[in-house]
Amino acid sequence: MTGPGPVGPLSEDLTRLAELHGVATSYRPSPDRTVPASATAVTRALAALGVDAATPGATAAALAARERELVLRLLPPTVVHWTGGDAPGPPALAALPPGTRLRVLAEDGTEYASTATLPPGVHHLTATAPDGRTGEAHLVVAPPRLPTPAGRSHGLLVQLYSLLSGRSWGIGDLGDLAELASWAGRDLGAGFLQVNPLHAAVPGTPTDPSPYRPSSRRFPDPVYLRVQDVPEYADLRAPDRVHALLDRADRLRAAVLTDGALIDRDAVWAVKRDALELVTAVPLGPGRAAAYAAFLADQGQALEDHATWNALAELHGSDWRRWPAGLRDPRSAETAAARRDAADRVEFHRRLAWLTDTQLTAAQHTAREAGMAVGIVHDLAVGVHPEGADAWAQQDFLAAGTSVGAPPDAFNSRGQDWGLPPWRPDRLAASGYAPYRRLLRALFRSAGALRIDHVMGLFRLWWVPQGEPPTEGTYVRYDAEAMLAVLVLEAARAGAFVIGEDLGTVEPGVRERLRARGVLGTSVLWFERDWEGDGAPLPPESWRADCLATVTTHDLPPTASRLTGEHVELRDRLGLSTRPLAVERAEAEADIGEWLAVLTRLGLLAAASPGASQEEAEVQAVHRFLLRTPASLVGVWLPDAIGDRRPQNLPGTSDAYPNWRLPVADPAGRPVTLEELAASPRLHALMKVLRGET
Repeated sequence: MTGPGPVGPLSEDLTRLAELHGVATSYRPSPDRTVPASATAVTRALAALGVDAATPGATAAALAARERELVLRLLPPTVVHWTGGDAPGPPALAALPPGTRLRVLAEDGTEYASTATLPPGVHHLTATAPDGRTGEAHLVVAPPRLPTPAGRSHGLLVQLYSLLSGRSWGIGDLGDLAELASWAGRDLGAGFLQVNPLHAAVPGTPTDPSPYRPSSRRFPDPVYLRVQDVPEYADLRAPDRVHALLDRADRLRAAVLTDGALIDRDAVWAVKRDALELVTAVPLGPGRAAAYAAFLADQGQALEDHATWNALAELHGSDWRRWPAGLRDPRSAETAAARRDAADRVEFHRRLAWLTDTQLTAAQHTAREAGMAVGIVHDLAVGVHPEGADAWAQQDFLAAGTSVGAPPDAFNSRGQDWGLPPWRPDRLAASGYAPYRRLLRALFRSAGALRIDHVMGLFRLWWVPQGEPPTEGTYVRYDAEAMLAVLVLEAARAGAFVIGEDLGTVEPGVRERLRARGVLGTSVLWFERDWEGDGAPLPPESWRADCLATVTTHDLPPTASRLTGEHVELRDRLGLSTRPLAVERAEAEADIGEWLAVLTRLGLLAAASPGASQEEAEVQAVHRFLLRTPASLVGVWLPDAIGDRRPQNLPGTSDAYPNWRLPVADPAGRPVTLEELAASPRLHALMKVLRGET
């Protein structure tokens, strides 16, 4: 394709071509308004799918080719079959010519002549029509719905990096996660701990601190390793070097907890990397060596790619798009040679992946041992950083020249560009969703449940062409039936359940389809109003049951800040407000006033713990309100339990606010350690509310 593509209204051919490739030609920001997509948006989205629509002639040719393909093919690339007596058969099979013979080769090598008794899995389907035509497809066989929680559970939501203990090296780590799980399960009666995405970050100085822009979603970040808990650490025979490392770690911890410094991932990683260089030089014992070999065999090429990218990034920088041309292809001869030359560094990064996976798995085991019904809830980011390991290794599955974002709406007239390359739906389908399956399987290894950020992305994503504003984007559809089937299959295999973050504008029918497959939703108190009626706070009995209910999230102000209006003052100081401070303040006070009136009417404020301040009483009351709802899961934002005022992330800022770098703190902004948290009367009073004891 050359040139910018057509301008002006869409032709009939372009409209039809877009429809056949799942590219939207309009969107509806509200039920009463339809906005057409521009020709640029549509042609650029098609180009990212490998379809040339730059000229009328090219569009006509591409349309003819697509229509011919759809007429001639017997099967789509991936077919979904839901098990269960009342589940209808796959429409693609019902549409086959009468007399078509089926052959299914299951994952275990067993052959079947029909889909009636197939076990769950991703199998190979062959169809032979009476006229001799054949078709092949991946057949995803999945249970009809996900497992869901048995009874109500309450738990904590925490950004792991923000919770330091006396043993952390300047950042909350996996040792802290295990300690928190053991304490919260036994002493607080918590059923789950939801953490931020622990995906591997793109290395660099400075490292992007956002956990939602990772280098890899499949492999966790070794910055979270508790180095002292690696068994080989005990066998180190370099006391002077170990002492020097511990001294550096102590200074990093003190800087955050005592001196008011921000969490410095780069400094933390520098000392942990030096320590891990020593630790990984210690030979593994026979049992550990066997476990490591099993991990390598299980992770296969994906781990090899991840470790290779990290080794090459040490030599050429983290942006693989600027590497020597031959190294930009993970399958090139040049990359193979570079991998051999850097074998020691590749092995180092393979070992780090194993050590991190081992500690993550141990944290989940600790959580379940402590009595948690669920344990660790991992968070899956929407996509990956364009410079990172996954973007390099999975180029064939990502749409080049595009990024994921959001269209203009009532809250953001310019739309959003998140800078994350999207999956190509055609390539996913052709592979039987192989990279998506492997990603889910990796996350479920150490999870009792998985939260999916922007779960609407299983249905469609807003693609923004590179170099264009978000207003020049359009929606591209995914096969939601296949995406859901793979999700249900992998979650069921792991015995885990799924929470979908479905806040904001959601396409009609999406929540219903998610609910039908057992995917829980997310309900945040401040957003739960009767939007189809008078806009008043939604009564607790009107909330949905199949959800995680919380008061706030990592992208919203802590509850104490919202109750006092401090969040309004903060946004105004940073120049984020679009209206005068007095107007913003009055609106926030009115909003809180409505909720406090509801809490008073329900008698929830009067039930405060003895000795609680007015603020503590109000924080307890909003959580009592959540307990009045039928929600399956009730989550407490950990900073709310101790009165922290500072948001972990302030959308719309980068350098103006220290997003993702603040430790959990008390109302005065003094950092609070895990040990101090466990002794906090304010926290224990709130958790008694969650346990129904007050």
